[in-house]
Amino acid sequence: MNKTITAANAPAAVGPYCHAKLAGNTLYISGQLGLDPVTGALAEGVEAQAKQALENLGAILKTAGMDYCDVTKTTVFLTDINDFAAINAIYAQYFQGEAPARSCVAVAALPKGGAFEVEAVAVK
Repeated sequence: MNKTITAANAPAAVGPYCHAKLAGNTLYISGQLGLDPVTGALAEGVEAQAKQALENLGAILKTAGMDYCDVTKTTVFLTDINDFAAINAIYAQYFQGEAPARSCVAVAALPKGGAFEVEAVAVK
């Protein structure tokens, strides 16, 4: 049975999707942009967007009773692959110790003009 997870401390979805779905012990988290959860405004710059997106991810994990250490796989989307090193330093602050598996993909564009997006799978 799937359970919809909606985090009060994460920004509203910008399309017809939910924050996450819990299927058994596995949490599938939709892509998170660097949007402020209160104002809905996009943070300025890729580094600020990465921090905010990862904070949003954390809010969803917490709502599901999980934490960053439960994340098994992430996918990062960048509009400029030259930002790879800068976002790696920020990403490492959230996934300390043994990091989850990860893919990083350069894309032509992201919703709302974002420069960074992250989606994740977590298992409790």
